[in-house]
Amino acid sequence: MAKVALLIGISEYEPGLNSLPAAVKDVEAIQRVLVNPEMGGFTEADITVLKNPQRQEIEDAIYHLFSSRQKDDLLLFYFSGHGIKDDRGKLYLSTRATKTQNGKLVTPSAVAASVLHDDINDSRSQRQVVILDCCFSGAIAQGMSVKDAGIINVQEQLGGKGRAILTSSTSTQYSFEQEGSELSIYTRYLVEGIETGAADKDTDGWISIDELHDYASIKVQEAAPAMTPKFYPVEEGHKILLAKSPKDDPKLKYRREVENRINRGKFTIPARRMLNSLRLELKLTSEVADAIEAEVKQPYQEYQHKLEEYEATLVEAIAAETTLSETTFNDLRDYQQYLGLRDEDIASIEKRIIGQQKPTVAIESKPFEFEVVTVNTKGELINRSQQRAEFFSENLGNGLVLEMVAIPGGKFLMGSPENEPERSYSESPQHTVTVQPFFMGKFPVTQSQWVIVAGLKKVNIDLKPYPSRFISPNRPVEQVSWDHAIEFCARLSNKTGKTYRLPSEAEWEYACRAGTTTPFYFGETITTDLVNYNGNNIYNSGTNGEFRQQTTDVGQFPPNPFGLFDMHGNIWEWCQDAWHENYNGAPTDGSLWEGENNNRSLRGGSWGDSPVGCRSAFRGNIARESMLGGLGFRVVVAASLTT
Repeated sequence: MAKVALLIGISEYEPGLNSLPAAVKDVEAIQRVLVNPEMGGFTEADITVLKNPQRQEIEDAIYHLFSSRQKDDLLLFYFSGHGIKDDRGKLYLSTRATKTQNGKLVTPSAVAASVLHDDINDSRSQRQVVILDCCFSGAIAQGMSVKDAGIINVQEQLGGKGRAILTSSTSTQYSFEQEGSELSIYTRYLVEGIETGAADKDTDGWISIDELHDYASIKVQEAAPAMTPKFYPVEEGHKILLAKSPKDDPKLKYRREVENRINRGKFTIPARRMLNSLRLELKLTSEVADAIEAEVKQPYQEYQHKLEEYEATLVEAIAAETTLSETTFNDLRDYQQYLGLRDEDIASIEKRIIGQQKPTVAIESKPFEFEVVTVNTKGELINRSQQRAEFFSENLGNGLVLEMVAIPGGKFLMGSPENEPERSYSESPQHTVTVQPFFMGKFPVTQSQWVIVAGLKKVNIDLKPYPSRFISPNRPVEQVSWDHAIEFCARLSNKTGKTYRLPSEAEWEYACRAGTTTPFYFGETITTDLVNYNGNNIYNSGTNGEFRQQTTDVGQFPPNPFGLFDMHGNIWEWCQDAWHENYNGAPTDGSLWEGENNNRSLRGGSWGDSPVGCRSAFRGNIARESMLGGLGFRVVVAASLTT
């Protein structure tokens, strides 16, 4: 049986620094515990260490790690650096030379996770450990970063028999360095768990992979609660024994008792007395015992320090701006994420300082320009015009934003006229509605935006991170119920301090029409060059077109005169209203139309529908709990805040 390891650290060297960056220090620390005969028991010759290597060097080393191995060989792959994705959602490991071009990853400059996966699968070894201490959306070279959409199924891309995958964070989180430590926070506690033996939870003298991860995960979340290390064992992967621990070491016995007795960084009086007695029983000096306690307390003290840092920053921000600008608010949220703090960690601070759990935020809108097109009754392009609208960007974290377009208030005629081809009874009677100004999502909610918000604290119901059929970060989420959409809005509201919700039917149609009175905001008909729908069907005097049989990335087709994209086709969009069979008794102020019906209103049509269902006036409905394919949504927020 052989024990072989490949340790890779990727980070930039900075001029004038005498010490190596954290990623390279991580590798050295892991190597130190692995070669210790009382711990890892690896030999120097069986450990390959690469510091800031190029892509080909990494791929060659991965191949040699897994090739020509036997069934019982223990193989360890450790990577400290940055994980990134291409525009198809495929995972890559960065190198020192990794770069982007036109906002997209230059894939030959990074190592595809599929390379690692294929080499692992070709190996005969059934004891394989993969440790990824990296964020999936971090900087990949000095002064450069990739905006990560947050959707990575690590287990799907790297999983297999007899394998254990450990990651320092989820696919939607940053991986943090720890203040005052040369190591990244996750690796620090992996090393500590082995070095002290504290990870040996069952005290059998061996540290298994699941024990090591559990120890590191608990410590990480004490120091940075927003960081959630993950463990993916596959068919016995959790039983892989990585290192030895001293079974009868008095220091380890004392440490375990300290770990068991400590509560929020402190000891009760009885616990303190028991620990004092245990010191004498184990014949530990005060210096040794105090050092053990200090090390156990360190994560919680680090957490307290971060809370103090956040509070001080919030106090200064409020002193400078009574009503926080959107820029300051977003920077504050980024700082919270940088510190590794959750919303619930800072809620009491915000309530104590400003009397509420979220600061008041002033919306700072800015202009954008776009091109609007018009077609004739045959779907032929007859006009192009430049338009201008206002919008603001809601910072979701991890480089993702939610763009919200300002919709001006006004009056419109809701429903369809009697002479509109293929109209339905539910679209009548036409009636005048007055709508107040609001902001509406420029696009339907995308899968990347969904997975970020689904990872926020639960309000009422659970949310799955990947509820879509056609997986891609920039495609709309399209298998969510009305209740799931409501939960999304609640979590987003809690995070941002603004009240997000679904649009009313009147708001949706008003925003879709954007001042037009034709069946579509393009004109009397549509084509598949303008909208994603079932092109096997035609409308009015139009022609057949492409049937893509799936969703498309948002923003691929021209917008309407308000600057909203994909209001026709692609996915159905939930509205707030209960379903009513016609407009008799409908509100005339654009507000929510409540009712006893369990069904909820849908608008816009989808990729699988004929053009009739994509019309501005068309009304669909389905049970609120339905999660059929093609059901998505976009959000709105009131415009009554400062703009």
